[in-house]
Amino acid sequence: MRVLALNHGPSARAELFADVVQEEGHELVEWEIVSQGVPPDAFDAVMVLGGSQNVGEEETHPWLHDEYDLLRGWVDGGTPLLGICLGGQTLAHACGARVTKAPQQQVGFREVALTDTGAGDPVLGVMPRVFEALVGNAYIFEVPADGVELASSASSSQAYRVGERAWGVQFHPEVRHDQVLAWWREDEDTLPAPLEDLERELHEKLDTWQEHGRRLCGAFLAVSAP
Repeated sequence: MRVLALNHGPSARAELFADVVQEEGHELVEWEIVSQGVPPDAFDAVMVLGGSQNVGEEETHPWLHDEYDLLRGWVDGGTPLLGICLGGQTLAHACGARVTKAPQQQVGFREVALTDTGAGDPVLGVMPRVFEALVGNAYIFEVPADGVELASSASSSQAYRVGERAWGVQFHPEVRHDQVLAWWREDEDTLPAPLEDLERELHEKLDTWQEHGRRLCGAFLAVSAP
């Protein structure tokens, strides 16, 4: 398969998911919509990654309009699609759901539970029924009216599916250690906890989290296969 990773900047690329795609023998194309514009067609599956931008900032980031159009086209056309963090938010917005600022910034590991529907989902269902997920977001999504919620935390929805082949998640299953530390160090003044505490937790929990991330990516690729 040819898999598109739609990026929003150099610090939020496919990372661990790129390894999984290539290990399974697929071709990965990383495309930065911010600098490269609308990507070409003819991809078998699409992953839309995170970023520092937000839904509602279209005046500052006019390419967001192009992304919404792309997402609606992929959903309508049945292209397998996985949106992560910002990608999950832009997918929700493109499908008519509200995306709003979170009551407080969400950083670090949070307990997430699958819904009954999520436990039976071909992608989210590979996760434990309850797991600790790495999050890093200031905005949250609501589930689209024609979607189904697959996972949630105490503070917000964490995953949903639209139709049979489009998924959005709020957490970050694709990350690497140094990538996350770079995010936190860049925003250290606004972190809700001391950086050293977050770094200690990251060291303790990342290996298990990356195992979950690999399974999630593998499940997405499996359902994307022609």
